[in-house]
Amino acid sequence: MSPRPSRPSRRRAHIAMVGIPAVSHVLPSLEVIRELVARGHRVTYANDPAVADLIAPTGAEPVACRSVLPVADNDWPEDPVAAMGLFLDDAVQALPRLRAVYDRDPADVYLYDIGAYAARALAEAQGRPMVQLSPTFVAWEGYGDEVAAGLWRLPGADAYRARFARWLAECGATTTDMDLFAGRPARTLALITRAMQPYADRVDTGTVTFVGPCFDIGADTGGAAGAGAGGWTRPAHAENVLLISLGSAFTRRPEFYRRCLAAYGDLPGWHVVLQIGKYTDPRELGAVPSNVEVHDWVPQREILAQADAFVTHAGMGGCGEGLLAGVPMIAVPQAADQFMNADRLVELGVARRIDTPDASAGALRAALHDLVGDPEVARRSARLRAAARAEGGTSRAADLVEDALG
Repeated sequence: MSPRPSRPSRRRAHIAMVGIPAVSHVLPSLEVIRELVARGHRVTYANDPAVADLIAPTGAEPVACRSVLPVADNDWPEDPVAAMGLFLDDAVQALPRLRAVYDRDPADVYLYDIGAYAARALAEAQGRPMVQLSPTFVAWEGYGDEVAAGLWRLPGADAYRARFARWLAECGATTTDMDLFAGRPARTLALITRAMQPYADRVDTGTVTFVGPCFDIGADTGGAAGAGAGGWTRPAHAENVLLISLGSAFTRRPEFYRRCLAAYGDLPGWHVVLQIGKYTDPRELGAVPSNVEVHDWVPQREILAQADAFVTHAGMGGCGEGLLAGVPMIAVPQAADQFMNADRLVELGVARRIDTPDASAGALRAALHDLVGDPEVARRSARLRAAARAEGGTSRAADLVEDALG
């Protein structure tokens, strides 16, 4: 990425970030927080102590606010209404904890993750400006009728909406309509490239700014999905490099990894980096071919900068990193928005989608050959890489946060 130089800060302010402890929600904004600290602002960061080690290197002051979200064991309910209820539960219990800190030390502006409802309630009660940081796609004009309306017809939705409305009436928020409160806020920074946004032409750019993925503005490569994971050097003998990673959450997939070994192990000219996460024992993989290195965590962005292809679960973070690196992708979605993300990559012409049940060794190998052998895929990847880098990233995001200070 070719960063813009940081502008001098206009005044030192207290900026508060309120997040949730899902790694995929913490990582996207860390460099923005680090940049705001570097500009001389006092930045506090409220989140669960479980992610304190990720936040600490930014220089932000930690504010411990324990979460009841099931991110530690990734035990989310399949019912979407029940899942939404967990975020409301988290907001209800978090707000008094936040007030205990910020009512006596209010921030000049509040930044908050899309799942941190309590932060918006706090900012509204204090009459302070706020900026939502979205690590994934945002709502578009018509989203309520096309997507949300279906959720409200599900069993339990009426009870959820009634409970949310009662909380809003009691919590001090000035926006007491649930649809407006949980919908599009006045200011949102989308920490994704616009190319990944569904119906981007129907997004209100008066309230939403796509700044692209935000990484270290002092380096073109480096950093990682696992911050602080260290460097990686492409082996001198490698004609091509393939990275395989299913992110941080849905990595208990030993059978899929074995299929990848069968597909790409000993593939002539290819060196393979396989990340298996913390939930898979390497012994479950069986014999590992000599052209494959296996790790529980890797410096993903650093490897992608030197890679020729990427097998990804199509989490929004991985999609953004792949597009910034300009590498073709094989998308194997595992959950949540990853299926929509995978389809979007296919629409952009830089990926193939293979669902896990269909991810045979033959299908995986054929997809790789098709992608890297297609010059049009290479041209599209280069165009998307340039467009993503032009969105401004970390510097632009920090500028916009400072603009919110008034």
